[in-house]
Amino acid sequence: MADTKQIEDKTKAGAPGDELAGSEAPLMEHLIELRKRLIHSAIAIVLLMIFCFLFAGQIFDVLLNPYRSIYPNPGDMELIYTAPQEFFFTQLNLAFFGAIFLGFPYLATQIYRFMAPGLYKHERKALIPYLVATPVFFLLGAAMVYFVVLPLALGFFTNMQTEEIKLLPRVSEYLGLATTLILAFGICFQLPVILTLLAQIDLVNVDMLRKGRRYAIVGILAVAAFVSPPDPISQIGLAMPMYALYELAIISVRMVQKRREAALAAQDAELSGSSSE
Repeated sequence: MADTKQIEDKTKAGAPGDELAGSEAPLMEHLIELRKRLIHSAIAIVLLMIFCFLFAGQIFDVLLNPYRSIYPNPGDMELIYTAPQEFFFTQLNLAFFGAIFLGFPYLATQIYRFMAPGLYKHERKALIPYLVATPVFFLLGAAMVYFVVLPLALGFFTNMQTEEIKLLPRVSEYLGLATTLILAFGICFQLPVILTLLAQIDLVNVDMLRKGRRYAIVGILAVAAFVSPPDPISQIGLAMPMYALYELAIISVRMVQKRREAALAAQDAELSGSSSE
């Protein structure tokens, strides 16, 4: 009985020899650590903003490529600004967007470092693949916007021109559309990562996700309508990949469950062997 109780205690702790990265710290130490991570993140964002502002023209030129692609003659493309200070503040917004985009992996690392002392060793190792997957899926979402959704949406808007009514977008409005779509798709593409993490802590399972498909479809359509511009191209362009990612999340959660079931089977075998002894 004593051996069985000892094994159960080790199981609750995570694994034999497993331990927390740091001891239980009082609230003040957690707040100090949080402040440290926030300061580091803020400094990184400011430095990246300065860097991106120096190259704001080149970054904006890259973001214009989806708009250029819908014109047979790129020289026909025109953008305007209607206030003396508008383009300057547009460049500041562009620098902030570039800082968030480039600094996303660093920000994710700071979040991980804040959480790591409260995790067991096996939990920290399990979290590292998700730390890598997060910027990868963000880049996939951004690429989806840049190469597919934004050209389709701009083509839809441009085709509404008539002989009397011409499209002359303001630089700030075009930038707002492009950056909003990129950030929205980048965040929404985290769906498989989030659901798999929830499966790791046993908050969701495959049966739950399968039964919730119809609700997930409604939720995906609502999110697509809320975060994307009010045109069908952008909304469908966001909703369809999100549903595909939901199905991908089901596959990922199934793999997590299989690994957990295998670990529990091995644990039961170990307990049975100890009891027989």
